[in-house]
Amino acid sequence: MTLQSPPKWGLVSTIKADAETILNFAAYHLDLGAHRLHLYLDTPNLDAYPHLKAHPKIRVATCDDSHWRQRKKQRPEMHQVRQTMNATHAYGRMQTDWIAHIDVDEFIWPNADASDQAQTIAGILASQPMEQDALRMRPVEALAGRPDVYKSMVLKDENREQKLRAIYPEFGAFLKGGFLSHTAGKLFARTGLPDIQFRIHNLFQHGEKSSREKEQNDLRICHRHAPSWDNWQATYRFRLAKGSYRPGLNAGFPRYLGGLSAHELLSMIEENHGLEGLRRFFEEINAGPPEIYKRLQDRDMIHHCPLDLETKRRQHFPQFS
Repeated sequence: MTLQSPPKWGLVSTIKADAETILNFAAYHLDLGAHRLHLYLDTPNLDAYPHLKAHPKIRVATCDDSHWRQRKKQRPEMHQVRQTMNATHAYGRMQTDWIAHIDVDEFIWPNADASDQAQTIAGILASQPMEQDALRMRPVEALAGRPDVYKSMVLKDENREQKLRAIYPEFGAFLKGGFLSHTAGKLFARTGLPDIQFRIHNLFQHGEKSSREKEQNDLRICHRHAPSWDNWQATYRFRLAKGSYRPGLNAGFPRYLGGLSAHELLSMIEENHGLEGLRRFFEEINAGPPEIYKRLQDRDMIHHCPLDLETKRRQHFPQFS
């Protein structure tokens, strides 16, 4: 009997970040077993590029004017469109069995409670039937001020709003699952499929959302959406105008009370209570008050995921200081 080799997997990401953040992201997933990384630098990064270019498992492109001319495309104004175009481009070039599309602040985490075989990504992917085209990995969200500590979302059921209020009494009713960031998760997709378009949270084939996906509870996405107050404030204006809190987007918050979107809620807090109101909001959703943290603990919603990014960066990119 011929033993099959374990499936190879890779990932794609469109990135705008400092060199250390980029190399941390790359090193972590190389250490996890990625066979190939396709990294698209949304703006030039001369500090990171040579280290990425020199690594045999990384394909790196700087998305400058020549990049888009070579693709025979106009540079899309919205970064979300650039992400999906690059992900679809990498899908057609990826020489692996599976590919994940994630952001630079997201880290794939095999569930420590899984069986021995499923604790490796290759083992999980090898167990999937051929009719399975995509695996959805749900996020856990980093708690600001607590390194390596993440919280899970309140799952959707008829009592979700009541549960949210019980954990987060002031702002819980506005939070989708209790998260500031997305709850949709990200996908692993089987490669080699015809007419594929990668989106940020979904896979499309022949112009329609793929129905051949399933939840994969043995894999999480550790999402470092706002690891500190300063980090959140540094990205807040962009997210409010063009990012995940932009006008007309309801991805972050359901329309429970007064029909508020993320943009509307955060704008209202800032208008009525200023920076102090935003800080109070941020503290509550990050379980700053001890009683909120205990509520999460009592519900088994706290997860410890030590990413050890600096160690892995030094191992895979020893020339970077």
